[in-house]
Amino acid sequence: MDVSESSGKKYYNSLYRHGVDEKRRVQVPAKWRPARSGVEFTLIFWPKSKEGPCLRVLPPEEMAELVCDIDAMPNGDPNKVVLKRFIGSESVQVTVDKGGRICLPEEMAAAAGIQGEAVLVGLLDRFEIWNPERYEKVRSSDAIMAQEAFKMME
Repeated sequence: MDVSESSGKKYYNSLYRHGVDEKRRVQVPAKWRPARSGVEFTLIFWPKSKEGPCLRVLPPEEMAELVCDIDAMPNGDPNKVVLKRFIGSESVQVTVDKGGRICLPEEMAAAAGIQGEAVLVGLLDRFEIWNPERYEKVRSSDAIMAQEAFKMME
């Protein structure tokens, strides 16, 4: 149950632990990799978790949707320019190399506490890259909140 490509949509499911080499390259699970070469993922420094930041990885379609969502905000909304500035300055495009890896920029990896090992977590339409210790704290918090969240699906 890793990735489904029904109706042309790729899903990022499951959780993977991979080593991070000395050049900060991390393996992208084979089923998460783009079908064609040259496709760029957008890597965003994501500070929203109380457990600490992670790196959020958006495929091209999700990045385009995010930009459309921000552009649709009223021009008078001060959050619009803040989001554009933050995401614009805290993101980078990365391409999966022939070995199936992406290279994490040095500053982003350091700020997210990623070195030596990373946890890649599927979010269905995108994925995140976490420091393993931080992710265990997030996983514990998620387990508590999941009971309430699943009630919304009934």
